[in-house]
Amino acid sequence: MKLATLRTADGTRAVRLDGDVLVDLGHADLGALLAEDGWRDKAAAASDTAYPAEGADFAPVVPNPSKIVCVGHNYTDHIKEMGRDLPSHPTLFPKFAETLIGAYDDIVKPAETDALDWEVELAVVIGERVRRADEQQAADAIAGFTVMNDISLRDWQFRTVEWTQGKIWEASTPVGPYVVTPDEVGGVRPALKVRTVVDGEVMQQDDTGTLLFDPVFLVRYISTVITLRPGDIIATGTPAGVGNARDPKVFLRPGQSVVTEITGLGACANKVVQA
Repeated sequence: MKLATLRTADGTRAVRLDGDVLVDLGHADLGALLAEDGWRDKAAAASDTAYPAEGADFAPVVPNPSKIVCVGHNYTDHIKEMGRDLPSHPTLFPKFAETLIGAYDDIVKPAETDALDWEVELAVVIGERVRRADEQQAADAIAGFTVMNDISLRDWQFRTVEWTQGKIWEASTPVGPYVVTPDEVGGVRPALKVRTVVDGEVMQQDDTGTLLFDPVFLVRYISTVITLRPGDIIATGTPAGVGNARDPKVFLRPGQSVVTEITGLGACANKVVQA
């Protein structure tokens, strides 16, 4: 299934893509759906109101996750381009719900930065409450996958050795358009092509099969630290090709378009505008 949160004139709705329509799933958003026992069967069986898929206005797939955990340094080539050693453990940092925007929303460049950078990421969406998961529990907890563009303010990120302040700017992070269940993408450890295209030029290109720490491992690892709840999001890291690692450095400017896409999941397609 491909699931989403749709903006309508009457508020947001959880929907399922069915051909050229989006079928209403009876919940205000995907977070509310995923919190229900048996959400998979309920989502598959729904046949209520439908909305046209063409021109759909997507909200973030889960508008208010209880947590967003991001992973740094998880593709070998990106680690090398940043001049770092391969890590023994995942590098984790948080985002917050206020950072998220829809898959097709504008990215507003904050006036406080001239170093706005892109990062295409495979994001895991959690479908079951889990703590200290074993291998099977971690796999079962994965509701599906989506696309995230972890927009980063590099000048703020590298003010200190800890990155968070460059990663959590309000209304900065596209995510969506769909949560795609594992059965549609080859399972819970998918090997999917990822890429970023800025004004028609390919900037990043890799395969999620080369992740150092795969989705199941990350669910196990993070759930050891903290309870993962339905609707929580894990961003699994970005491959080589970010603007900050180029010589000379290249950053996003108002008027540019940036597309972050993953085979089988779709794409976030956003225009950069000035604050």
